[in-house]
Amino acid sequence: MNKALLFLKGLAMGAADVVPGVSGGTIAFITGIYEELIESINRINLEALRILRKEGFAKAWDYINGWFFVPLFLGIGVSIVSLAKGISWLLENQPVLLWSFFFGLVFASIFFVGKQVKKWGLSPGLAFVLGAVIAYMITILPASGSNDALWYIFLSGSIAICAMILPGISGSFILVLLGTYSIVLNAIHEREFTIIAVFGAGAVVGLLSFARLLKLMFAKYHDMTIALLSGFLLGSLNKIWPWKQVEEVLIKHAGEANEEIVPILEKTVMPSDFSRPILEGSEVIGQTAADPQFWPAVGLAVAGAVLIFLLEKFGSGQSKKAA
Repeated sequence: MNKALLFLKGLAMGAADVVPGVSGGTIAFITGIYEELIESINRINLEALRILRKEGFAKAWDYINGWFFVPLFLGIGVSIVSLAKGISWLLENQPVLLWSFFFGLVFASIFFVGKQVKKWGLSPGLAFVLGAVIAYMITILPASGSNDALWYIFLSGSIAICAMILPGISGSFILVLLGTYSIVLNAIHEREFTIIAVFGAGAVVGLLSFARLLKLMFAKYHDMTIALLSGFLLGSLNKIWPWKQVEEVLIKHAGEANEEIVPILEKTVMPSDFSRPILEGSEVIGQTAADPQFWPAVGLAVAGAVLIFLLEKFGSGQSKKAA
């Protein structure tokens, strides 16, 4: 596959993974590289080490599909580093518009992922419902307080990376639930390499372990697995619905220059009921009406859906050319 194209797909995956509620796995799926990604990850194994020892680096590199990984993960890394501050600013200052764009993106993705099921029936249908229920239940869990212990950062990386490669379940949102999202994001901003390295090590361990399970599922239960992933997308829509009412917050670094208000319990509301919390200390004592930005939000949701259509069409065209 064209390396420049893989780099661009990596950029898109990284941008999606920065946002709590959107999965880079979704982008991988709709751009036609998901199963190749899982297969390539699974080739990082003992057989690769055997080939490296007996036949040399070049053969081992070909075995693990190394030139697939380099542009893809370079794109992901560049995107995360370059977009982290911008995404953080948008989450704080224009959350409705940002969530609207990603809502349209994920909503449209349900159809493009679902059509990969070769034959819908009872089993894929039940898997779809199960996936939707699981993802929805995850979205209504309250976020926890932060924990910056290195062992916890490692564990967070292991868990979050599993979600990042699943369409519909956001690794960033898992980090929010675990209370390490802002820690990791700040580490990227401030170049705190110890935290980045520990998180990265956890991610590698989790990725290599979970990819093997996914490969087995695709091989033995392809349609059920795709249906389950489609359900994950549907259930995740609750998290990225643009209009939320904050019911409980956590104030981090209270009284300091870097004081941060983190919503830990939110309720989905209609645009007409959209409001901002009135805080007294760390308690929400009421709500004040806020501009729902309805029509700009609708426009961005449509733009997100159109982008998915274009990505899917482009990805399909590339797959046909490759065939």
